[in-house]
Amino acid sequence: MINIRKLEENEKLPINLLILADPSEEMILDYTSRGLCHIAEVNGEIIGAYVLIKTRPKTMEIVNIAVDESYQGRGIGKSLILHAIEQAKESGAKTLEIGTGNSSIGQLALYQKCGFRISVIDKDFFVRHYNEKIIENGINCVDMIRLSKDFD
Repeated sequence: MINIRKLEENEKLPINLLILADPSEEMILDYTSRGLCHIAEVNGEIIGAYVLIKTRPKTMEIVNIAVDESYQGRGIGKSLILHAIEQAKESGAKTLEIGTGNSSIGQLALYQKCGFRISVIDKDFFVRHYNEKIIENGINCVDMIRLSKDFD
């Protein structure tokens, strides 16, 4: 049984998970200092996490979402996204955003299945913000695909 909850202030940030979705520890430490980290646990083991931040009035963004590689493909990512949607709604947000690399084929499919729509392509985002080249699914990751979901 999966349990999703807010990471308490006295708990260690699950950097080993978050780094799966973002190779820059510096970037992770920056946005986690401004956001709320939620974790997914199974039998007390942290197997997934996401970070939600407020970006503009009535707008929040999932800036990182990751699932332990041995638990991927089991619906945990979808559960985390649905939890983030509820958290954003409860906080009064009218829009929830999420971004991923142009090479993140599985993530793009998942986000759209959860009701997100492509809104913006931030060209060369990963070239400008990351020192190391990112290759995923045999594709050079250069552009940020931004998606959003509006709430009624």
